[in-house]
Amino acid sequence: MLVLGAGRMGLGAVHDLVSQSDVDGVTVADFDFSKAQHIAERFVGAAAPSGTATAEGSGRHKVVAAQIDCNDHAAVVDLMRGHKSAISCVNYWLNERLARAAIEAGTHFCDLGGNNDVVDAELALDADARKAGINIIPDCGLAPGMVAVLVAHGASQFAKLDEVHIRVGGLPQDPQPPLNYQLVFSVEGLINEYIEPARVIRDGKVVTIESMTEIESLDFPQPFGTMEAFQTSGGTSTLVETFLGSVNALDYKTIRYPGHCEKFKTMIDLGLCRSELLEVDGVRVKPRRVLGELLVKNLPHDEPDVVLVRVEFAGDNGKTLRYDIIDRHDPETGLSAMMRTTAFPASIVALMMARNQTTSKGALPQERCIPPDLFMEELAKRRIEVMISESR
Repeated sequence: MLVLGAGRMGLGAVHDLVSQSDVDGVTVADFDFSKAQHIAERFVGAAAPSGTATAEGSGRHKVVAAQIDCNDHAAVVDLMRGHKSAISCVNYWLNERLARAAIEAGTHFCDLGGNNDVVDAELALDADARKAGINIIPDCGLAPGMVAVLVAHGASQFAKLDEVHIRVGGLPQDPQPPLNYQLVFSVEGLINEYIEPARVIRDGKVVTIESMTEIESLDFPQPFGTMEAFQTSGGTSTLVETFLGSVNALDYKTIRYPGHCEKFKTMIDLGLCRSELLEVDGVRVKPRRVLGELLVKNLPHDEPDVVLVRVEFAGDNGKTLRYDIIDRHDPETGLSAMMRTTAFPASIVALMMARNQTTSKGALPQERCIPPDLFMEELAKRRIEVMISESR
């Protein structure tokens, strides 16, 4: 197995992959070799003098660090060859070219996604992927990601499904002002979610909604209590196309502690998320870059976190179904809840591709090719508990 990107999510994916009895080896690769090396060493020992870190885990497991420039197509193809599946944990704008490299290498490929245009470009490679006998499956993190398979699983419980409402948030367990938020993934990804329009199904039609709008309240068990949720971009991913014509309503909102949306939207309204150059004292700067750096500098990063997920379904003349997940930082492994609920689902998809468990080959959204029941079983094995409640 191959993991591209040695950040938090790369670490989470490697952690999960090496725990699988049928995984012979894992390569973790990054432009910064020292980062990949650091992950390899976590699973066993110091780096080899040659510059390749090899880690012997339990049984047959082995982790190898490699250096890779994801812009170097030939080098990526070379690296991918010999691996059954590759997971991209790098910036989303690299994923289309990595998908093309995977097709050339004959290696299954999935990524953490996060951008609709890039995902569309990957899905356009369907014919090439089928011809290569592989899967290309984008958007395999948390949301977009795991929630798509939860939706597929819940939808299968209805003869006639009318509505799907997805709510997800990655949050600090101990919220601190001013934003009651900590960075649990890329700041660029966060800003994108907050400023790009959201795609939803309303009255049976696809419409776009401005992000950071339509705030609602929802209740979780203590210590969380009443939380807020608001429109953000990207969470519905390919679900809009998959369920168009089948449901009357489908949407996605991000969960935060109350007051977060209003505070962040003020910064957006002031232009702090704009990418156009602004001259200040003779220096041209991008406000978005300045804000990003300030968020990285001033927001907490590695405090204990929690991921809240709620997916609600309605149909069958009054039947409702609700899926809830409350996943916390794991002190035993040191993995955050966001790492567990983002990297583990991607690892599950990569393993399913390698084990030939997908329902069909090609470049496909996961809700169309990942068996939902099997996926739910794999989540349970990783102690990601989905609490299901039904009413009429």
